[in-house]
Amino acid sequence: MKDKGILNSRVIVQIGIVVRDIEAVSQAYADLLGVEKPQWFWTDEYEKAHTEFYGQPSHARAKLAFFDMGNVQLELIEPDEKPSTWRDFLDNCGEGVHHIAFMIKEMDDEIKKLERHGMRLIQRGDYEGGRYAYIDTREQLKVLIELLENF
Repeated sequence: MKDKGILNSRVIVQIGIVVRDIEAVSQAYADLLGVEKPQWFWTDEYEKAHTEFYGQPSHARAKLAFFDMGNVQLELIEPDEKPSTWRDFLDNCGEGVHHIAFMIKEMDDEIKKLERHGMRLIQRGDYEGGRYAYIDTREQLKVLIELLENF
C-alpha cells in the first residue's frame, strides 16, 4: 500500500447534495433520521466569501443545511441563479450528490498538486473560520471533491 497519495488526506468529512428545495429535502432527511430539521442559512456575500468561479469573481450564493452524521457531515445545497458549480450541477445533472469533501492543510499546495494530475479548480471561496475549493475530479473519481481548510 502506498504511504502517500496525490491528496494529503484520507479523511472524508462531508457529502454534499445539491437540491431544488432545501426545506423539503431537509424535512425528508430529518424524518428519515428521526432528528430535528436543521435551520438553513445563506452562504456569505462576495465581499466576505471572495467566491471565484473558474477564476472569475462570482456573487453566487446558496442556502446550506447540515446534518452531523458522526464522522461525516451531510450538506444540502440550494443554489441561487448566479453562476456557480452548484448552479451548473443543478442545471446540467439535476439534484444529487455534488461532492465529497476532505479536510486538508496547505490549500494552495493541494490545488497545485491536483491540477498537475489533470484535476482542475472550479470554484473557491472563504467561510467563517476557513476556506474551500471545488476540484473537477469527475473524469477520474466520478464526483467532484471539495477541499476544506479550517484556520
